[in-house]
Amino acid sequence: MNKLLLFLTFCLFYGFATSAQTVEVSSPDDQIKMQVKLGAGIDYSVFYGKNKLLDQQNLALDLEDLVLGENPKLRNQKITEVDQKSEPVVPMKFSSVPNHYKSLRLDFKGNYSIEFRVFNDGYAYRFITDIKGNIVVKNENFNLLFPDNYTAHLQQTDSFKTSYENPYSQMDSGDFNTETTMSTLPVLLGTPQGKKILISESGLLDYPALFLKATEKNKMTGVFPKLPLEFEDDGDRSMKITKTADYIAKTSGKREFPWRYFVITKEDGQLLENTMTYNLAQPNVLKNTSWIKPGQVSWEWWNGASPYHVDFVAGFNEDTYKYFIDFASEFGIPYILMDEGWAKTTTDPYTPNPDIDLFKLISYAKEKNVKIMLWLTWLTVEHNFALFKTFKDWGIAGVKIDFMDRSDQWMVNFYERVAKEAAKHELFVDFHGAFKPAGLERKYPNVLSYEGVLGLEQMGRATPDNSVYFPFMRNAVGAMDFTPGAMINMQPEIYYSERPNSAGVGTRAYQMALYVIFESGLQMLADNPTNYYRERECTEFITTVPTTWDQTIALEAKAGEYAIVAKRRGDTWFIGGMTNGAEKERNFTLNLDFLTTGKAYTMTSFADGINAGRQALDYKKEERQVKKGSKIEVKMVKNGGFAAIIKM
Repeated sequence: MNKLLLFLTFCLFYGFATSAQTVEVSSPDDQIKMQVKLGAGIDYSVFYGKNKLLDQQNLALDLEDLVLGENPKLRNQKITEVDQKSEPVVPMKFSSVPNHYKSLRLDFKGNYSIEFRVFNDGYAYRFITDIKGNIVVKNENFNLLFPDNYTAHLQQTDSFKTSYENPYSQMDSGDFNTETTMSTLPVLLGTPQGKKILISESGLLDYPALFLKATEKNKMTGVFPKLPLEFEDDGDRSMKITKTADYIAKTSGKREFPWRYFVITKEDGQLLENTMTYNLAQPNVLKNTSWIKPGQVSWEWWNGASPYHVDFVAGFNEDTYKYFIDFASEFGIPYILMDEGWAKTTTDPYTPNPDIDLFKLISYAKEKNVKIMLWLTWLTVEHNFALFKTFKDWGIAGVKIDFMDRSDQWMVNFYERVAKEAAKHELFVDFHGAFKPAGLERKYPNVLSYEGVLGLEQMGRATPDNSVYFPFMRNAVGAMDFTPGAMINMQPEIYYSERPNSAGVGTRAYQMALYVIFESGLQMLADNPTNYYRERECTEFITTVPTTWDQTIALEAKAGEYAIVAKRRGDTWFIGGMTNGAEKERNFTLNLDFLTTGKAYTMTSFADGINAGRQALDYKKEERQVKKGSKIEVKMVKNGGFAAIIKM
């Protein structure tokens, strides 16, 4: 009898052990493989070739009355392959974007599904629900388990209230513990095998943003801000949350949840070329996009609205803004930004500063083929949504909206409400005090840029040591309003800056290169027009650099150390290079094999001067003839750069 009981017990446990079902899907080139295991839960592992990159990641969506992913009952599975291209309204990297992947959709009892997409450069997944009415999401289970010690590049924050302006930190995942400060997205991981894994999200709509928190050695988990329920104004640019729900979202039960994606690369340069956020985002919903015009912007705030060698009193006044308009007109810059100070108060968007005849300026700018965009706090926008129609009637081109500093479900919805209402009145939007791009900019392509970065406005904090991560992390997930263009340049050991004489850390060639490397539908010229007039040959180069591109090629790249990229618009190529504060200069030989065969080109370049390692203002301009296959030598000093235009 005991033997029979033992046998039955063995069969019972063996049955449970073998009841787990495994489903696999690979990338089109078969390099990346996902194994999805269905048992008591839904777990997946990821392999690149023979190397396991992530191990037993558990997926679940914790609703108010049930957990999707717990004891899953598979009803249907389907693998399909998609190979298509699309043309972005605002092409940040490519005018034609390939989208090639294999999709695995698993449909479960309980009216929910999980879709996996595996690309040649990574993978993504999302939940899909088909439940009547609204649902309450208490939490989403997002776990990362590393099979080895990884290097983690993080932007850490101790609060969900953040402007994403903290510097990056580097940690060994073997040192993770419960005291490790959580991180915003994107997060970049480096494996012992030399692979890079960039983690972010797309399709973020009606749902809070994802943060990552280390919990123990080689393990991270997703955390989310709770849904705010009640607020009260807290000054002129913020709301104090007075009541918070015990859940992260209340949303429609029939929906697609945000994509969680992982770009996986063999070479660091592939991160610069990835288009994962765009590929996973919802398509454009605007019927007419002909009015959306990306471009450069002359900006007065960073330099304190302080032109000199002029015959008027400088400041946030009419004469100064005319000076900015004249400068923009002369160099073909399509926009000027009137930042804080254009209105009488920050809370009233309808009454301009009495020192400014705004309507006269709008008319003056129009005569000069320049348009005006206006700065606002998000709280003013929230209290005055009619301003979009008013601004359209005035002739304003777009708005810069600032100080959101949150990414809970309510605030994510605010972004979409703004984008939709602005598009209705043909205004573009630049979000400052913002979280990172997560797909809204494809659905509403009038969203031309986001800050969400430790940018030049942070003066001495905006070091090349930190900024050289941006092409691999922050800018790799979408448009980034860094606000480059400093014409006073200093090495960090002697750096000093005070408005109106604002300065940038790094060399002059470095600042010029940022216009090629950094991607933004609105690219600021942050410095004083007087300085740009003084440095005319640099300004002439900067203002020829497009804000949208047909092609992007990473030439040399190592995350945290250097990035050199070639970009094409039409028949003209640009090269931009930047490096960190390494004590020794970096030397590269670039092969111009991306040029068209049989065509003759002229290359005009700006390189670090012989003394740039000490005197960062030093640069060397050179012109030469090149062709396909030509090789050029590039030297970048510490905190240095290289910029070039190549045209027929």
